[in-house]
Amino acid sequence: MKLISYNVNGIRAAQNKGFTTWLAQEAPDVIGLQEIKAMDDQFDWQLVRDLGYEVYTYPAQKKGYSGVALLTKTKPNQVTFGCGVDWIDFEGRIVRADYDDFSFISVYIPSGSSGDERQVMKMKFLDFFGPYIENLSKTYPKLIISGDYNICHQAIDIHDPVRNATMSGFLPEEREWFTSFLNRGFIDSFRELVKEPNHYSWWSYRAGARANNKGWRIDYHIITEALRPQLQHASILPAVNHSDHCPVTLILS
Repeated sequence: MKLISYNVNGIRAAQNKGFTTWLAQEAPDVIGLQEIKAMDDQFDWQLVRDLGYEVYTYPAQKKGYSGVALLTKTKPNQVTFGCGVDWIDFEGRIVRADYDDFSFISVYIPSGSSGDERQVMKMKFLDFFGPYIENLSKTYPKLIISGDYNICHQAIDIHDPVRNATMSGFLPEEREWFTSFLNRGFIDSFRELVKEPNHYSWWSYRAGARANNKGWRIDYHIITEALRPQLQHASILPAVNHSDHCPVTLILS
């Protein structure tokens, strides 16, 4: 079973760069998208349905901003839009699909890079998200929490840990949160299998960062311990270039 998470930084812009052509070739069983930045009437999702996918979108109420989606070849037993917290759900940040054998979440954790106010909101989101996911995992023990976390967990996950030590996305309190999140009983699937450095999923558009691989690994498939025996493969696809992010892949038996 192949699962992908991909912050497309605007589904319309990604489509203009060949998103659905790539999707047809890659053919994941489930793909979670973040930052779709489109209301349902602003993008022709039929292009995706024609490839055999069920489409579940959860856009932000603010146009051209945030929003998540799930595309799945198998119809889920249930889809849950949002988390029931208004200030989070207003921005379209969480959608979950439940299947017979697992549950899959597409999440877009807020960025704090635009200023102190958003950083405060990001930390407030993280304070909510840890217990929320831990409680969900008691009901859905085979849980996959995939998406853009907007945090590099360790120095290996960022191209320049020294110069970025005071940047949102690599702040000590964010990294400490990530450690505490994993300690609730979750696994960073990629780092479980790949120990080498220089693997990133986001690059700034500035100064040839992507060409020089000066990136950040901020996109993850986090899985519960119950899924550890099924973990087969995890990879990052930096050659796929519809966004400032690239897709991250998880294969489970």
